[in-house]
Amino acid sequence: MSASDNMIPAPAVRSKPLIIRHLPYFIGAAVLVALAAGMQFDGYILNILLQATTFSIAVFGLSVVLGLCGQINLAQAAFFGFGAYAVGLGTADLHLNFWLCLVGACAITLVAGAFLGMSTLRLGGHYLAMVTISFQQIVTLVMINAVGVTHGPDGVANIRRPELFQSSQSYLAFCVAMLAIVGYLVWHLPDTKLGRAMRAVRDNELAAGVNGIDVFRTKVYAFAVCAVLGGLAGGLFAGGFAYVSPDQFSFAESIQFLTMSLLGGVASPIGSVIGTGLLILIPEWLRFLKSVPGLYLAIYGLSVILIIRFMPDGIWGFVSDAFTRWRAHTKAPPVAGALQLRPATTGGDIVLEVTGLSKHFGGLKAVDGVDIAVKRGSVHALIGPNGSGKTTTLNVLSGLYKATSGKIVLDGTDITNMAPHQRTAAGLGRTFQNIRLFRSMTALENVEIGAERPGNTMIGKGDDALTERAMEALTFVGLGSRANELISSFSYGHQRLIEIARALASNPTLLLLDEPAAGLNSTEKLELHELLKRIAAQGLTILIIDHDMTLVSEAAQHITVLNFGRRIADGESMAVLRHPDVVSAYLGSE
Repeated sequence: MSASDNMIPAPAVRSKPLIIRHLPYFIGAAVLVALAAGMQFDGYILNILLQATTFSIAVFGLSVVLGLCGQINLAQAAFFGFGAYAVGLGTADLHLNFWLCLVGACAITLVAGAFLGMSTLRLGGHYLAMVTISFQQIVTLVMINAVGVTHGPDGVANIRRPELFQSSQSYLAFCVAMLAIVGYLVWHLPDTKLGRAMRAVRDNELAAGVNGIDVFRTKVYAFAVCAVLGGLAGGLFAGGFAYVSPDQFSFAESIQFLTMSLLGGVASPIGSVIGTGLLILIPEWLRFLKSVPGLYLAIYGLSVILIIRFMPDGIWGFVSDAFTRWRAHTKAPPVAGALQLRPATTGGDIVLEVTGLSKHFGGLKAVDGVDIAVKRGSVHALIGPNGSGKTTTLNVLSGLYKATSGKIVLDGTDITNMAPHQRTAAGLGRTFQNIRLFRSMTALENVEIGAERPGNTMIGKGDDALTERAMEALTFVGLGSRANELISSFSYGHQRLIEIARALASNPTLLLLDEPAAGLNSTEKLELHELLKRIAAQGLTILIIDHDMTLVSEAAQHITVLNFGRRIADGESMAVLRHPDVVSAYLGSE
């Protein structure tokens, strides 16, 4: 795509309100609520439907924490139990209003989920799984043994429902309505700023942090939302069955919730409903086989294994992926105007001033007392042989490593002790030597993450402004026509361009490029050089690391050279490249 494509004017298109765009969903939900209220079911069918409805809301929580944010939670039954006991004890023992108890259930689980998240989410993988399992077991033991509070193994009976929904039929309709409301909110969550942050954290925590996302806070939010939905579901469950006991909220139930989520599709509320429905209904469909010992369980287990084996993203995930790929080829991307870069200019002529920067790994001095001064509006190269400390320096500058000593000032602001997302908010943009894109997202969604940088003065309010800015950046690098395609469909070279577009969309003050030419062929390197010229022409300051001396000598006006972690040369490009110490570092002494 030529540079002239950047000048296409962007039409002022105002999106329809969400309630209009999603009107079919609300109509369908209203029909389901009406059917639940009007159809006559016997008591057994009512219980099955109540269980499926309340369990689905709990599984929605897993679609948030696991599907969107990628964090394991094997304690959802504990939060489900918190909600159930809050409503049960509140209405049966304390004779409180049902609605007050339901709100209390959500509040209790919010606090419990946030606390568990804040205390454990710096762990990951199997360590996080072990902690949540331990939490689940502790909660179950408390429910069994705190007889004075929970009534112990006897459970809580005579739980009351709200006055408006005393009959089982009307209460089922109420639960279906709650399912529809919560399902809509969870369905829409991935398209919100918080939802995009969760998806970015799931796909690549490192890239999420340097694109302005507070990774830890996002994880805690996801855990808290998951817990609240578990508590809400438990409160509704208690009102529906009028009795709860500890055995209903054991670790086995948490595994069942997880299986429901994985079976239907962990990243979607629709998948949650499908998985919950199947795991509750399959045993009912196979009831006629219970007379044959073992056959029922064998067929039940085989069905689950086959679905997970051949549909690793779940039933709805399989359908959704096919639809997404079809949509990428049929939906025209939004029209974009020309990308404008207006970096901040508050810190004088020097954009980045690094003084005495050191990074030690034990006895290894990867970076040792380095000074760098990057002038505003320039292209400054940082070069050196392999192992000279270039990428380590970039990682310290962007906050991925904590400096052992030294000072970093960006546009007049001391960022030495800031977290990666705070440095991004201060105006630092970055790409990586090993491409770090969000693999489950489209090109447009990836760039939108960058555009959402806090303090980005080039983006207005609302989703339309966000999409417009992202499209401008994608069009600037020549990929606007493929905005709706998933990252997996792009070549290696085009993925590098998307990563650059993501950084540009944030309107940074300083752009750090870590070996952008690595892995590119000669034609792609020429296109990259032209792109760097167009970026520099808009006044954006660039600090680039690369081994391609042709690209460095043509693009950079100033070069700093490192060797064994120390600066050995600094100055005007051609003079530095001819410096005897630089020649010796690259070619060896005579």
